[in-house]
Amino acid sequence: MITKEGIITETSGSMAWVKTTRSKSCDSCESRDSCGEHSKIEDMTIHVENSLNASTGDRIVVGLKTAPLLKITFLLYIFPIILMMVGAAIGEVIAIRLNMDKSIISMFFGLICFIISFLIIRFINNICVDKKEYQPFMMRFVQKTGSCSVKSSIKPS
Repeated sequence: MITKEGIITETSGSMAWVKTTRSKSCDSCESRDSCGEHSKIEDMTIHVENSLNASTGDRIVVGLKTAPLLKITFLLYIFPIILMMVGAAIGEVIAIRLNMDKSIISMFFGLICFIISFLIIRFINNICVDKKEYQPFMMRFVQKTGSCSVKSSIKPS
């Protein structure tokens, strides 16, 4: 489970905006310049369900389950490469049967499958965007506004 401490900046109905600081691990990440998460701005805001009935100024811990994060990572980084290799292999088989240049046909089918993989990712994203397991959630209070005591943990549903 990935956790991050933050401050509630705004609440609206059953939702809250939590301001957190970027992890120091971003500074040592190889992909920091290409992922869009690393920037000169140290703060970021997360939109979460207000399951703890927190109010503006409360310090909370926000969590994100690891399993869905690993699924998303596989889908974004590994799946397109696998589909591209499958497409290249299909292209090679077709080229051999049609007595054509293997490298051009393999490259063409690999590229087509690579593009198709992003359409599949987009489709899966539209399905998963509202699923709770892929959303960050409030775990517990660190400090409630007007109080110095630490609240007990609440297990996510």
